[in-house]
Amino acid sequence: MIRSGKKNVLGVSIDVTDYEAAVEDIVQAARSKKPCAVTALAVHGLMTGVLDDEHRFRLNSLDLVVPDGQPVRWALNWIHGSGLRNRVYGPQLTLEVCKRAEQEGLAVYFFGGTPEILLNLRQSLLRQFPCLRVAGTMSSKFRTLTLPERDRVIDEIKNSGASIVFVGLGCPRQEIWVYEFRECISCPLLAVGAAFPFLAGTIEQAPQWMQQCGLEWLFRLSREPHRLWKRYLFLNPQFLALLILQKLGMSNFGDRGKLPSEQVLPG
Repeated sequence: MIRSGKKNVLGVSIDVTDYEAAVEDIVQAARSKKPCAVTALAVHGLMTGVLDDEHRFRLNSLDLVVPDGQPVRWALNWIHGSGLRNRVYGPQLTLEVCKRAEQEGLAVYFFGGTPEILLNLRQSLLRQFPCLRVAGTMSSKFRTLTLPERDRVIDEIKNSGASIVFVGLGCPRQEIWVYEFRECISCPLLAVGAAFPFLAGTIEQAPQWMQQCGLEWLFRLSREPHRLWKRYLFLNPQFLALLILQKLGMSNFGDRGKLPSEQVLPG
């Protein structure tokens, strides 16, 4: 079990952790009915914090920020000598948490995605974990929630009896959601990236060898070039260039960020 605290990567505080420690932290919070705001960050998610002071504040306010992407794991090892042998991949973290939730009778809730994705996700998870208690699901409205809608979401999740909430709204909306709702819902809230469509089988995952080599971005780009080309062709080189500056001590990346000027309620 690895639990070595947070390390600064381009101003974003990433936890040096593994699946075992991350799952244990989440389950302990679920048992205790305590808030625990979690996200799994790949390069794109990390760079949203690098380029936006307010979003960096949000990310650095979360309880657990795990290295979802191989390049983020490599950055931790290169800059801080963390010695991490594996990343903490959002879809796999989802499965590991669901496995423990089934064993301990903890109910889970899924927020985000389309009704079709949620239906397929639920069926897929119940095939793997037949005794998993699914407290409920709620699809995304793909827009900002009104205050009355926010209150209804909070009431729905609280009344469902959920002990753990998985959030799949896409980056950075899901991290904003977890940040905004973390003090309203007394249980772990997990922003898990593309875990919903991946586990539902609606989007194909990269082959294992591409994931291990850090080429998952290339696979996804080949499948969705019109949507993803800007993300990968601009952010990836920028990430690498800034990482070199941090390693050489040529640039100081502060982790304070800026308190968000207004509340945003993605839903």
